[in-house]
Amino acid sequence: MRVIAGTFRSRKLIAPRGSGTRPTSDRLRETLFNILAPRVAGCRFADLYAGTGAVGIEAISRGAEHVWFAEKAEPALAAIRANLKVLKIARGFTMEERGTGALLERLAKVAESAKGGTLLDLVYLDPPWEAEAEYEKTLQLLGSAHGRAMLAPGAMVVAEHSSKAQLMERYGDLVQTRMLKQGDAALSFYMRAGE
Repeated sequence: MRVIAGTFRSRKLIAPRGSGTRPTSDRLRETLFNILAPRVAGCRFADLYAGTGAVGIEAISRGAEHVWFAEKAEPALAAIRANLKVLKIARGFTMEERGTGALLERLAKVAESAKGGTLLDLVYLDPPWEAEAEYEKTLQLLGSAHGRAMLAPGAMVVAEHSSKAQLMERYGDLVQTRMLKQGDAALSFYMRAGE
């Protein structure tokens, strides 16, 4: 596993041993960032269910202004910390060790209290593929009024999932604009209706 492009291009990343973490493949990350390329430089990016942190690190490598990593599994957190350390990335990111729900709750409160404070431009979520409830809960939250408070105008939400699974076309205000399959994996892209 390696960083595909940008400042840290070709640098190797580590992943926890075992099957507890399923890193996004290099090929799928390359496809994802080829699509997101015009949006990444200077963006505010959330890597939800971050695993090894490879997707968020790819965003940092390509010029994201700030990346929020949300992960609660200790082996995955250790991998994220190790990857950031070996790449000497010391700023431009925030770690939320209580997981995705805690990060989104915190960002929604900040955005609502600051009347449009920190707004996310890109959100990537990749829960365990069998955790259907996590997809539903996270996408519904992002498509709700709380989601509107933390998503910048024109923000994009991308969900990685099994190519055999079919996510809904709409979660509140979020509407699926594209779905791309690559091997066992698929990427579903969402934006707010009318954007």
